[in-house]
Parts: sequence; structure tokens; C-alpha cells
Amino acid sequence: MLSRFRAASVHAAPIFLDRAATLEKAISLIREAARNGAELIAFPETFIPAFPVWAALFAPIDTHDLFERMADQSVRIDGPEIQRLREEARANGVVVSMGISERSPVSVGGLWNSFVLIGDDGSILNHHRKLVPTYFEKLIWSNGDGAGLKVVETRLGRIGQLICGENTNPLARFSLMAQGEQFHISSWPAVWPTRRPKVGGNYHIANAARIRAAAHSFEAKVFGLVTAGVLGRDARDMLVDRDPAAADVIDGTPRASSFFIDPTGEQMGEALTEDEGIVYADIDLNRCVEPKQFHDLVGYYNRFDIFDLTVHRERLQPATFEDVVHRDPAPALPREGAENDRLTDD
Repeated sequence: MLSRFRAASVHAAPIFLDRAATLEKAISLIREAARNGAELIAFPETFIPAFPVWAALFAPIDTHDLFERMADQSVRIDGPEIQRLREEARANGVVVSMGISERSPVSVGGLWNSFVLIGDDGSILNHHRKLVPTYFEKLIWSNGDGAGLKVVETRLGRIGQLICGENTNPLARFSLMAQGEQFHISSWPAVWPTRRPKVGGNYHIANAARIRAAAHSFEAKVFGLVTAGVLGRDARDMLVDRDPAAADVIDGTPRASSFFIDPTGEQMGEALTEDEGIVYADIDLNRCVEPKQFHDLVGYYNRFDIFDLTVHRERLQPATFEDVVHRDPAPALPREGAENDRLTDD
């Protein structure tokens, strides 16, 4: 029999661009979810320290100070914030997925949109950098790599994850299916403006996430957890104070939702959209088995003699260094007749 467990999808706002305060809020939410029986707890896209929605609202030449704050408040994968989360996961015996804006170890302005998956023993199970920042996100984050395209084997089951628009990429999704994924986490921002509301046709992020999550769960026959951020009052007020014209866009842009999807693509229970909170679902991975009879895309329902996918799971580095050790030259051999010279000198 496969495992059964309770999962928690956190629907919350960070303390905008304040990693220390946001970390404390995250720890409080982890403890709350653990008290309510959750064994897996997932947080939204770049929860620490924030999602850079200003890149959709203001011209890049007017936001240098915000980028500098984002870089300053982003976190290192080996930094104290991740260490605190690892200790908290171990103390509560829970698996934690946390979205972060990650600082580069070699560039003060180099950032990635990342997540870290932490085991219930405090170990880092996976660390993924978003393959391609989407639309205005390119002004903030660099391209990631394939090193984190992994499904992790845990006592709860096989867990995979993609960030926001990556869930639109069929090859990225199939790479997780091909590793036997059973539980899929997708993380999203609170809002994603693409048009001014008065013009119409703005991107509806909640609907987009629902379509993608349902499609993946239906195709892979997996459970899906969708976790999305909330735009907090502190973020809204700071952006509107900067430019009052931003209020129409911020207030008129659809909000994201957090919810669960079953292996048939159906939503499980209610979704959270406007208000902060935690959505829970009781997961029974045995329900992934029956749908595999209908379409098993990594089993009988495929043609691997026709299709061939290769995934390069390499952590990219800006340079490769080869340290060359110079040894002292070998001592010269004595020349022929040197012994006789010494005898003569004596």
C-alpha cells in the first residue's frame, strides 16, 4: 500500500522585502500546520522575501532602488535563513517546500527564482532554480538550470515541483513524470499583471494555475498542491505611495488561489483566494493507481521508440577553474666523471 498523509498549502503574504520578519512568519505557519496534522507544508513562489510585482508596474529606470532591496533581502542557499528552516522542519518532523529569491554566491546582483525542499530530518532534498523567468520577471532573475529537475523519494511518496510558468512547459513536466512523481507542488505569486484593467483581458492567474495543475495531475495521475501568495497591505501601500496610478492595476488584477487537485484533475475541497490561511488535504497515494490503467504516459501509453527526451541535470557555473600544482624540478643527475673531479680536488 502507498502512503497516506495530510498536506498543507500556505496562502499567505510575506512581510514585503523583509526576509527576517518573513522568516519568522513562515516558522509560525509551519508550527500551525504541524499542530493541525500536516506532514508536508508548501509555501508560495519567492515567499522570502517577496515577489517583485513592481517590475510589471513601473519602468525599469525608476526601480533601481527596489532591485537593490530585493538583492539585499534575498537569501543564500547556505545562509542562516535556510538553516533555520531546516531546524524547524526537523523539530516538527515535517517536509517543507519554501519559495525563495536566491542570491548568487559570486554576484552581488545575481538572483534566481528558486525553491528548496527540506526533509523531515532537516536535510535539503532538492534545490531548484526556475528554468526561465517569465515576462517581466526577466528584469529581476537569471535563467536557472536543470540540476533541480528531480523527483525526491520520501517516506510520504515521490515529490516533484515546478515554479509558476514552468508548469506550462510539457518537457519539464514530463521529466518529473518520467521519475515516477506521485505528488506535485506548484508555487505561484499573488498577482501577475499583464494589462491595465480598463483595457481588459488581464491575465487571470487563478484560472491559469487551475488549468495547469489539473492538466498535470490528469496526465501524470498525481495529486497536485497549488500554493499562491497574497499581496499584503504593506506591499500594496508601498507601491501605491510610490505611484498612485498603480492602484488601479493592483486592485483590478485577479488574485491567485491555493488549492489541491486529485489524480483525475478534479479540485479537492475549497480554495483560498482573498484571505490568508492554510488549505489542508488528506492525501491517499493509492488513488494514483487506478487512473494509470487509462493513460500511463511513462508506461504502456507511450512510444519510447519514437520519442526520446534527454534532460541535462547540471548545475551551471560561471567558470571552471583548474588549479595546477607546480612541482620542483627533479635534481640534476651527476655528470660523467664528476667523481674523479672530487678526487682531484682533494
